[in-house]
Amino acid sequence: MTRALITGGAGYLAASLAHDLLAAGRSVRRMHRPGKAAPEAPAGAALEDFVGDVTRREDVERAVRDVDVVFHLASQTSVYVAEADPEADVTANVLPMLYLLEACRALGTRPLVIFAGTVTQAGIPKALPVDESALDDPCTIYDVHKLVAERYLKHYSRSGFVRGATLRLANVYGPGPKSSRADRGVLNAMIKKALAGETLKLYGTGEYLRDYVYVEDAARAFALAGSSPEAVDGKHFVLGTGEGHTLAHAVRLVAELVAERIGRSVPVEHVPPPASLSPIETRNFVANPGALRAATGWAPRVSLRAGISRTIDYFWGMEERT
Repeated sequence: MTRALITGGAGYLAASLAHDLLAAGRSVRRMHRPGKAAPEAPAGAALEDFVGDVTRREDVERAVRDVDVVFHLASQTSVYVAEADPEADVTANVLPMLYLLEACRALGTRPLVIFAGTVTQAGIPKALPVDESALDDPCTIYDVHKLVAERYLKHYSRSGFVRGATLRLANVYGPGPKSSRADRGVLNAMIKKALAGETLKLYGTGEYLRDYVYVEDAARAFALAGSSPEAVDGKHFVLGTGEGHTLAHAVRLVAELVAERIGRSVPVEHVPPPASLSPIETRNFVANPGALRAATGWAPRVSLRAGISRTIDYFWGMEERT
């Protein structure tokens, strides 16, 4: 049985990924920080919880021992936090990758490393849909650092110390733990606000396009990449559905589906965007996932409507249990 390490093991992408890996017969080591509660595992699952911090070299060195595949999901995810403290963001988003790669080099085992990047590493798209040929031109500190981490991975892969690939994520949403940052997990946050009877606020007209990926689809892409070392090694892939939806459409779909569930209308209010809004928020983005499909056989299965419905069911169920 092969063992996979998942960093950021208390996150919601990690929860879906661990489920898929365990179902496929892998042994999973789930790394998360002290004080972070990871989702419970099924009884008898080959799951080990490893409490450690990816910003501590010694913790990373212990975590990577005896693993065949590393899914590096741990990250500081806020654009605004990175802008406020670039040095801290280097510690959170660049050094852990370097610690991981150096640990792999010292072990000499050449594991496969699958890194969770972001489509915004390429900056504001010049044309749609976006594929791997887009020139990288990051316009935020956060994206600069994610790109640096990815380039470290490519370098160590070319040098033969690891095999590695980056899946650059579009907008992921779906059931799971709350995002630790207000500017992430926006669609999930909208669903929870709507269920609580709050007005949904939309900046401006909401005309910007996004490519929303259901969390189970995203996790399956990582699992497939982790089973396709030769096809993905040394590359990065754009991970999105290939379908664009305006922010306004997504928010009104949340309002419509939540209204059906709670039996009353959910108001949507258009408000002026704040002056501090990052330029990356005003991009249009739609992915072309053709390269990922060719390498791994992945294709999205869950439509935006179905995914929002499932997420509503999940959070509604949580309300009923509390």
